[in-house]
Amino acid sequence: MTNEEKPRTTRRLAFAGVAAAALAAGLAGIYVIGGEDGNTQQVAACAASAEIADAVAPYATGELAAFLPARERRSFADLRFQDDTGAETTLGALPPKLRLVNLWATWCAPCRKEMPALDALQAELGGDDFEVTTISVDQGGTEKPKGFLDEIGVSHLAFRQDPTMKIFHDVRAMGRAPGLPSTLLLDRNGCEIGALMGPAEWASEDAKALIRAALEAAGKQTQESGS
Repeated sequence: MTNEEKPRTTRRLAFAGVAAAALAAGLAGIYVIGGEDGNTQQVAACAASAEIADAVAPYATGELAAFLPARERRSFADLRFQDDTGAETTLGALPPKLRLVNLWATWCAPCRKEMPALDALQAELGGDDFEVTTISVDQGGTEKPKGFLDEIGVSHLAFRQDPTMKIFHDVRAMGRAPGLPSTLLLDRNGCEIGALMGPAEWASEDAKALIRAALEAAGKQTQESGS
């Protein structure tokens, strides 16, 4: 190994170590946001998400090979951010539906690259049962992230943001966002079905097959419950 290669190797190993530690922390136990009673209630509400995670596991392949089906019952319903009016809200306060929640920022090159695919996925599969929910963590006002979305022609994604970056730190504390972009697939109760840490081709047939499998599994649950 040359002297020039050593720093690059060291950096790669360091990043891998950080990512592995974050993932291990997330899998170490059940962790949800909120008080003790809220945790118990949210974890109980997440029982159904495990069935959907099992249903989509065979579809974590190809362009979605990095997708990790959830192994624990974990709720993200209390994650806070701002809607397009600037009002504070939570994932749990949004209409109940399957959600692909993507954390991004304009200074993140992979985030910028995958945004058109997320917009295309929303255009094709978005509706009453599914939504791509992108949340900008750019610090400052809305001018920069909104300007970027306008520039690349994004027209199907509702604008949401958290300029404090607290949502990113909360998700990272749960072992699900070692960096940006990070994406969570959540059921209608805000419970984790799976996660993908890093960019993906969200408009690919692999991605659409995984989302359709999740929608089918969720639909079966709704029919069985009679709700």
